[in-house]
Amino acid sequence: MRRPCFTLIELLVVITIIALLMAILFPVLRSSRQQAEAILCGSNIKQLLFGLFSYETENQILPYGFCVKRDANGNPVKPPGGYPGGSGYDKRGWWWFNYIEGFYKKSDSRSTAVRCPSKRLRNPKLKNNILCGNYGVNQSICKSSQGKLSHAEFIGTPLRSSDISRPVETLLIVDSGYAVINWWHATDEPPTVLGNTIIEDTAYIPGLWINKERDLWPGQEYDAAYGRHPNKTVNVGFVDGHVSQEKADDLFVEKIDDGYRNQSPLWVPK
Repeated sequence: MRRPCFTLIELLVVITIIALLMAILFPVLRSSRQQAEAILCGSNIKQLLFGLFSYETENQILPYGFCVKRDANGNPVKPPGGYPGGSGYDKRGWWWFNYIEGFYKKSDSRSTAVRCPSKRLRNPKLKNNILCGNYGVNQSICKSSQGKLSHAEFIGTPLRSSDISRPVETLLIVDSGYAVINWWHATDEPPTVLGNTIIEDTAYIPGLWINKERDLWPGQEYDAAYGRHPNKTVNVGFVDGHVSQEKADDLFVEKIDDGYRNQSPLWVPK
């Protein structure tokens, strides 16, 4: 007596049905994963905002975006855990997250609140660099202690929240290609041409339309051009403490005849 079994046609039908189900479910699962990562990313930024404001409460000022600390003898002081980034292309000093206790790890291979779960860097050196492809603070607020003379606008003493008249509209931290970012990276006509010789100059807002024409470092292109979150949105933490998802293109700063549109108060506090 013959045992019951599938015919070749029946097997093909079953395989076809499974393939169709996978084709339907895969985009749904992928979208759900991206949404979950976007929510986690927003939670990270909320934690980082708390850390930044806690520092401000203790020191009456927000932290530097970047700073070289020195001891009484003028020798550089390393941050706890050592210098972040790569010695060949990142400045050696303290970055804003070094001032926030409990958030920094030298390597980006392990998840922390400083690491964006959706980053899409293709260069292994950059992918595991805590300075690259995660979150950046606004250099118009968290200024650097030193830098190129052409970047003098972003060098000086960091601001306080009370210095910013429209905190609900001014961004403090955002999904970014580098640990510090400013409005020059969000316009296609910055006051000074930005190249790729200094990695800090290749900071970007993920998914912003101008990034396809930017001169970036190898491995940054995909993250910069296609973004990290659904519909090319980015998570933005504002000075008043709220976090929202914004279209990357809404952060674009447009050059106009008498200046720049969308520069203030979004990027440059009034």
